[in-house]
Amino acid sequence: MEPPGHSTLPGSLYSAPQDSFRSTGPRSGVRRTTPLLYTRDGADLVIVASKGGYGRHPAWYHNLRAHPDTTVQVKAEILPVRARIADPAERRRLWPRVVRTYSQFEHYQQRTPREIPLVILEPRRSA
Repeated sequence: MEPPGHSTLPGSLYSAPQDSFRSTGPRSGVRRTTPLLYTRDGADLVIVASKGGYGRHPAWYHNLRAHPDTTVQVKAEILPVRARIADPAERRRLWPRVVRTYSQFEHYQQRTPREIPLVILEPRRSA
């Protein structure tokens, strides 16, 4: 994870909240850290598998589906979470909120024929 207070995405570039989460490659077993924008939904964090509107899901999306128990760093705090894909009703409710967080997500959705998934990171107790 990044050092406390460090963000790979410069705050001047995005006004949206940013986190870093770890995922494990399903075949390689390699752990990777990915910085992303997020939207809060109560205690949950919602991240967007947009890949800039490309036709395929980002690699981290597949990693989280294979290994949903992971950690996320928000500011200086590292939290254990479980990732799950938002169901259709959750996506309908949350999509306008993530677009308010970062308006380019709407452009990305228009650019691709795939429905961009929302991934919900739910807090879990430490092991």
